Amino acid sequence: MAKEEASSVVSDLINFLNSSPTAFHAVDEAKKLLRSFGYEQVSEREDWKLKAGKRYFFTRNHSTIVAFAIGKKYVAGNGFHIVGAHTDSPCLKLKPVTKVSKAGFLEVGVQPYGGGLWHTWFDRDLTIAGRVIIREEKDGSASYLHRLVRIEEPIMRIPTLAIHLERGANDGFKVNTQTHLLPVLATSIKAELNKEVAENGSVEIEVQTDEMKTKEKTTTKNSNHHSLLLQLLASQVGCQPVDICDFELQACDTQPSIVAGAMKEFIFSGRLDNLCMSFCSLKALIDATSSESSLEDETAVSMVALFDHEEVGSNSAQGAGSPVMLNALSRITNSFGSDPKLIEKAIQRSFLVSADMAHALHPNYMDKHEDNHQPKLHGGLVIKHNANQRYATNAVTSFIFREIATKHNIPIQDFVVRNDMGCGSTIGPILASGVGIRTVDVGAPQLSMHSIREMCAVDDVKHSYEHFKAYFKEFSHLDAKITVDI
Repeated sequence: MAKEEASSVVSDLINFLNSSPTAFHAVDEAKKLLRSFGYEQVSEREDWKLKAGKRYFFTRNHSTIVAFAIGKKYVAGNGFHIVGAHTDSPCLKLKPVTKVSKAGFLEVGVQPYGGGLWHTWFDRDLTIAGRVIIREEKDGSASYLHRLVRIEEPIMRIPTLAIHLERGANDGFKVNTQTHLLPVLATSIKAELNKEVAENGSVEIEVQTDEMKTKEKTTTKNSNHHSLLLQLLASQVGCQPVDICDFELQACDTQPSIVAGAMKEFIFSGRLDNLCMSFCSLKALIDATSSESSLEDETAVSMVALFDHEEVGSNSAQGAGSPVMLNALSRITNSFGSDPKLIEKAIQRSFLVSADMAHALHPNYMDKHEDNHQPKLHGGLVIKHNANQRYATNAVTSFIFREIATKHNIPIQDFVVRNDMGCGSTIGPILASGVGIRTVDVGAPQLSMHSIREMCAVDDVKHSYEHFKAYFKEFSHLDAKITVDI
């Protein structure tokens, strides 16, 4: 890969991370990227009229996105070459009732999402992002719109308790997720002053109108949230607080993602797990399919599927445990042939790379890795193995992915968790068992997984992109040489 191209991948990833504080924003950025390279959006609610040689994508819940490019020589029953990843990360999500007032402070009720390292969320400059549902009235008729929102400046903080009041804090920082993780939004006295100013301003301008009286009446019913929080959200969306009907919001760190380290060899960022794999696979798909000739001789469909809710088990309408993947494969196949048996043939000709970040060897905790399986930063993608099927890799799928690396001189590593430790899992086994597709589990090595601030190596971002791009270009040729079930 040329030096300029490699540098572009890293800088583009940084921009993607900084624009994607939530899964909703990540999907929105992915949509912009795909559209800029000629991908056309289709809707699951409509009939699809697909053509060979064209590129498409669809979203579900605006937190899952599936993009695919159809080879010009594709016929129904041919395979799908897929990279799957996920858009969500552990975080603190706002509760349906966020209004908490204690000891003269306004706090925000949150609940932990996924298995986060919650102690890393203390003493960080936090803000809020996500989506809101707003009411819009036009010509006497109301409609309800989904809008993304992000407050850029830090508005909240979860302060730690002083060492003087908890002398044993350094012996073990134990977090009670119900009582200790409430972010402080403001003090009551300042919020009250703000409320008085806002009310006085509105009285002077609009108190005489019937519309304002209606809004004031509705606002008094909304006691679930601090008025200050609703004002901040409304100002970002460009509506009145009373027009906010509901929301899905989360606390976010405001510190930007950066290339860092004394040798500028690391990326320091939140949400590397798993936006790093999401971006690298998406960019690889685009770059492998966007030239005029790239799909000319291709007989398969190249696809990237980025799912929501992996961190909590994938069991949702937009998670990997839903029919979204099978639905996509079926609809594409059926667009080119009417025989219902063709989808079964297509699945057996298909291949999935389940891409989720991996555990790099930690220099201060080397005993947490088995001696023969110690993935290192700069060492390339990690193939994950587990005899108990916590990962879906087998000898055939690992060979295929390794062979692609060998042909392109891309480094590759292996990981098996210690026998005396539990093993995490991915979307790989879920899709392998649910769809019946051959799967290899891989991921770029990183440190501080599930912290509010994670780190990985710049080189591994480049290696991941190269490997995924080579996979999209090479798989058809390599798979034709492999014999298993004959």
